[in-house]
Amino acid sequence: MRKLKLLSLSLIAVGAGLITLITAMAQTRAPSRPAAAGLVDASGEMRLPDDYRTTYEYLGSWAVAADKGSGSKELHSVFASRGSIAADRSRGAFPDGAVIVKEGNAAQTDPMTTGIVSRADALAGWFMMVKDKQNAYPNSKLWGDGWGWAWFSKANPNKAVTTDYRQECQTCHIPARDTDWIFTDGYSVLKR
Repeated sequence: MRKLKLLSLSLIAVGAGLITLITAMAQTRAPSRPAAAGLVDASGEMRLPDDYRTTYEYLGSWAVAADKGSGSKELHSVFASRGSIAADRSRGAFPDGAVIVKEGNAAQTDPMTTGIVSRADALAGWFMMVKDKQNAYPNSKLWGDGWGWAWFSKANPNKAVTTDYRQECQTCHIPARDTDWIFTDGYSVLKR
């Protein structure tokens, strides 16, 4: 009877340990395809997530310097689907299905008490990337080199303007080829 009781207690302890381990793994596991679920159709056409500002994680910002004078001509705010930042920090790469949205705004520059300051002004559009390690859309010109690529204009946020990522998107990312096409050095949250 005592052995049966010890065996029962041991099985309960092992079961509790397994439940704790599975729960911890589920909470730290990087998102896979579900991060992009509902954002990509069967042909590889993408759509912007409606709630990226409230449900995605803030990745960082970029200021594009003005052509003349001080300040910036554009400000870019970048968001990543939940769990993508932790996955990149632990594995050195965004997980399959991760979504990155870069919001592009014209900048307004004015003198303020702190000095010349640039702030986001009129929205121009959004650049979106979806991690695709599986090469899920080999016949689409919006997908390749491990990502789906698209630009959406403010005039029509429901349809990508991009027709060929190699000509319209990737050329700007060539300096970031060695970091999976992402300018990781500009995102302090990715530093390990």
